[in-house]
Amino acid sequence: ATTVEEAEALESAGMDAIVAQGSEAGGHRGSFTVDEANQPPLIGTMSLVPQVVDAVNVPVIAAGGMMDGRGLVASLALGAEATKFGTAFLTTEESGASALKKQAILDSDETQPTITNVYSGKFARGIRNRFISHFADYQSEIPEYPIQNQLTTAIRKAAAREGDAEYTHLWSGQSPRLARTISASELIRQIVQEAETMLQS
Repeated sequence: ATTVEEAEALESAGMDAIVAQGSEAGGHRGSFTVDEANQPPLIGTMSLVPQVVDAVNVPVIAAGGMMDGRGLVASLALGAEATKFGTAFLTTEESGASALKKQAILDSDETQPTITNVYSGKFARGIRNRFISHFADYQSEIPEYPIQNQLTTAIRKAAAREGDAEYTHLWSGQSPRLARTISASELIRQIVQEAETMLQS
């Protein structure tokens, strides 16, 4: 859910828990509502989570921009029952992400991840590159998913094969400076340790 309205609709549909996805989250938006300009809601995690927590009776999982123990503690303080980490795991040793995508995240900063629909026809947050920039001045409508996704698949795959970060999708949340190149188990251990230290102090 990316709005309170979406969260309420999910609860009404019988969901057991709801992921409140803030605008900082990497990858495709969970939005299923758009505004008058056909744009997805972009409400930040800090604002979205407590409003969703107050509006529904099922557990809420916070998502969007969390990379460490501070994010976990913040999620709990906002009323979430858990935190969903995404980009944090993309640069771990076990990650299935390509070396190209891992390095793009490690070389990025908080200003580079942007919202775009040019790769798949669905809005997603990824690192700005030449492909995204080419479409910045495009005046016509981007075909909806799955059409745009099919139209760009060959381009993205060829770019990835050739190690060209400028023409493939590079999904990332908005906190890439906090990415770590360690094992997934060590990442979890560090996140828990950081959170426990903060809570104890």
